[in-house]
Amino acid sequence: MRRAAAAGGADGEGPGGGASPYRGARRFLRALPPLLILGGVVYDVATPPTYSAAPLYSAAPLIAAPFFSTLTTLLTGLAAVLASIGLHFYNGTADTIPALTEVLTVVTVSALAVLINRVARRSGQRLASARVIAETAQKAVLPTPPERIGGLQIAARYEAAQADAFIGGDLFAVQDTPHGVRLVVGDVRGKGLDAVEAVAVIIGAFREAAEQESTLEGVAARLERALAREGARRAGLDAFEGFTTAVLAEIPGGDRVVRVVNRGHPEPLLLHADGGVEPLRPSEAALPLGMGDLGGGPDRADVTPYPQGATLLFHTDGLSEARDAAGVFYDPAERLAGRIFPGPDELLDALVADVRRHTDGGTTDDMALLAVSRRAAGQPERRRTMPVVPPDGAGRSGRRPSRRDLRAGGDRP
Repeated sequence: MRRAAAAGGADGEGPGGGASPYRGARRFLRALPPLLILGGVVYDVATPPTYSAAPLYSAAPLIAAPFFSTLTTLLTGLAAVLASIGLHFYNGTADTIPALTEVLTVVTVSALAVLINRVARRSGQRLASARVIAETAQKAVLPTPPERIGGLQIAARYEAAQADAFIGGDLFAVQDTPHGVRLVVGDVRGKGLDAVEAVAVIIGAFREAAEQESTLEGVAARLERALAREGARRAGLDAFEGFTTAVLAEIPGGDRVVRVVNRGHPEPLLLHADGGVEPLRPSEAALPLGMGDLGGGPDRADVTPYPQGATLLFHTDGLSEARDAAGVFYDPAERLAGRIFPGPDELLDALVADVRRHTDGGTTDDMALLAVSRRAAGQPERRRTMPVVPPDGAGRSGRRPSRRDLRAGGDRP
């Protein structure tokens, strides 16, 4: 998760502090004020008195204003004024009208630069406060799951499409229950506070239902009813058009399977230990949550073998609908095929970096990612510091039983 930047950082940092993707350009801009003053002095000394470097002296405090503290901006303006006055005395033009006009111009611009600095820093402080509030709200509505739940390794990411955004309509939650580890990943229709409110409703209903319902289908039905109540409470179009695509999963403690109920959501991926990728396509199409009144049969969980060493990847459509400059969608199954990762954290780190390369940093939708790994027998617990293992090119050997095979013998193998 992103962390809010502290307001008004040290001297030499812009209001709001924090790193920038244009760090090199910012460093160059910070070095410009003294270079401009020095360049103005050299220009005035090397040229006849009729030429003036007043524009360079005026530009120095203006450039310092957004990048330096108020004191440094003030000192930069003072240095520019003194340089202008000193050069006029050096040239013997201090008592002329043009010289007084130039000095007055530099003084006025320096005063404006200090004012701009104060306004920018106050705006930066308010922005930093808003970031802290947003991050606090995210932690309350969408808390980061623990690294280990029920013997499984968990990793989660929320990548907002808009810079400095923290919360939106994508959601995930993982919970250890008497019925096994249960999780939900979803995407609420719409944006803004209404979407965040719906996220809070869904996650609250999921945490209660995951503990109480004996089946995953029962959990889905509880979420459907919760959204129906929320839709009836709201006014306007949300009462008729509000819906949430979601995928629910259950990993029983004693069985090496995963049960999945998919309600109109992008299909999860099962990444096998040998680099194979298996999309968990639903056996029957189903409408998103909140659209149950439009018809459709009861939910039915699909059952898939979940062997040791495998990883489940759940995601929202911000991943599968990310496009490159040519409009080509990102295909996570294709991009991950043949690759092996030490753990779920490394998988998500590599996935986020790959999406950024694919889109050239131009994603247009939020992206929620959740990876759940079942550690292989005898495999030591991996840490984030370990590098990603490169593709080994190994193919998958042998035939794994399908969901149809499992259902032929009952839901539990």
